[in-house]
Amino acid sequence: MNLSNPQRTILLTLLLIVMVATRANHFAIVPDASWAVFFVAGFYLRNWTRWVFPLLMALAVAVDYFVITAQGLSFWQHYCVSPGYWFLLPAYFSLWMGGAWLQRYSGGSIRWRTLGLMAASLFVAVVVCQLFSQGGFYWLSDTVANPTVAGWAKNYNDWLWPFMQTTALYVGIAAVLHVVVAQSAAALREQPGGRSRNLQR
Repeated sequence: MNLSNPQRTILLTLLLIVMVATRANHFAIVPDASWAVFFVAGFYLRNWTRWVFPLLMALAVAVDYFVITAQGLSFWQHYCVSPGYWFLLPAYFSLWMGGAWLQRYSGGSIRWRTLGLMAASLFVAVVVCQLFSQGGFYWLSDTVANPTVAGWAKNYNDWLWPFMQTTALYVGIAAVLHVVVAQSAAALREQPGGRSRNLQR
């Protein structure tokens, strides 16, 4: 699916809204979609990496800052904001690159034969993202008094699968929407006069 710049802008706006709405935990039953947002953005907005990825990173930090300070807490003294917090940069970029890789090798389309590629790229991206995000927090945060390799491995595994499930759920929803939109667009083009109208634009 080749998107025009206006379509990319609309998609980016939707992704920004999803990140703010879920990362801020406005509704406790709605899990954070940030990981999926970076993966999906990498897929659709790969050509805009230079400015969209920094924009999404800045938004993620801004939401964290708002949520923490709204509770009357200091952002820089919050237990989540350790030196490991900045490992979110390579962590989220891993997700972005997973989506970008999928876009490149799937031709930008989601079909039955590309579902394997999507599953593989998502799995690897989440595994690497977790290595950076969880590893940075575990080894560099004061929260863990006596870090050990065994403790790190258990903590990594305990949190990997919930994050994998949540990210896969959101990416799956995005994939279904992709197929629906692509099929609807194809159906419109196949209608009598649809091709001629498209050529006149």
